[in-house]
Amino acid sequence: MSSDEDFSLVPNPGNTLEGIKAQINKYKKQHEQLLEEQRELTDSRDNRREITEQCRQRRDTIEQNLKADRQSHRDQIANEKLNVDVLKQDERDLMKEVQKTQAAVEEGKAQNQELTGQTDVFAAVPDRKLVFTGLTGNTFDRRTFDMKPHVVYPMEGGTALVTFEEEHVAKNILFLKNHQVDLGGECSITVEARPVFLMLPRVVEIDTEVCPQRILISNLPKMNTVALQNLEIHFSKTKNGGGEVDTCEMLSDSGTVVITFVKTGFVEGLAKTQFHKVMLYKAPHRVRVTPFLNGHITNLKAQMTPCPRTVLLTGIPAIMERETLQDHMEIHFQKNGNGGGEIDAILYNPLGQHISAMFGGASSENKEDSG
Repeated sequence: MSSDEDFSLVPNPGNTLEGIKAQINKYKKQHEQLLEEQRELTDSRDNRREITEQCRQRRDTIEQNLKADRQSHRDQIANEKLNVDVLKQDERDLMKEVQKTQAAVEEGKAQNQELTGQTDVFAAVPDRKLVFTGLTGNTFDRRTFDMKPHVVYPMEGGTALVTFEEEHVAKNILFLKNHQVDLGGECSITVEARPVFLMLPRVVEIDTEVCPQRILISNLPKMNTVALQNLEIHFSKTKNGGGEVDTCEMLSDSGTVVITFVKTGFVEGLAKTQFHKVMLYKAPHRVRVTPFLNGHITNLKAQMTPCPRTVLLTGIPAIMERETLQDHMEIHFQKNGNGGGEIDAILYNPLGQHISAMFGGASSENKEDSG
């Protein structure tokens, strides 16, 4: 061997037993360190997985809450819309109620005005002594009154109207129908009895209102032309609350006077004062002033009504004087033997004549008068 190939044997410390043990210990430590790191990584991984699961659960919870919030929001919007619709409907209902209330107020004003007018109407009635002879009963919303109709009944020639005092007598005469009236000697006539029908009012409704230019004066003494002129002069003076007078008219049937002014504006003040002292016949008289009422018929219904006590005799020939023939018929129908009775009135119209009979009286009493 050359010198170049010579070597010396130097022991390798790693190949020794101590070196190997040292390396083994070293590797053990490294292994333990790796295991520790592996455990730490595993723990870290598990922690991260747990955190990830928690985050996922939280995300799901948040999504569910968000969905619930969105649904709640949609429900709230729907409820609000429904509430808005309800409020709009309430507003429409309230507007209708307001309109109804306004209409009721206007109607109330109209009724109040009508009642005020009715109060003025009933306050305008002059003082008079009255005796109640009617019947009592339940009242209704309307005021009723009794009428005394005056009906003109045109008579044909050769007829007569006989009004008996009792209704049953008229019914008996109509039942017998044909009657032979003795005129003296051997002369007689045969007449036929027929019922009398009159067109009488069944319902009459009158609307009254206070006249703005007229006053009614009552509590007056017996008036003459001079007293009427003094009354007109008194109420034509401004100091007495009056004004220029157009007409001054005496109502003879009631003993009252109606004064019509040229202009309006005096009636209310004079009627409010009511009682006035007026010089009549050189002495002061306390007269009463009330408004004058204008009235017009608003409803009239009539019906054919039989006269309960009056009969019509037809077929009467003109064979003698009117008064003589009427006396014979009156004597005949007064006798009980002829089916008659006491006569209240009789009217005979000969052939060729044109006359009318006037029927009047209270319809409730069934009174007829022929004349």
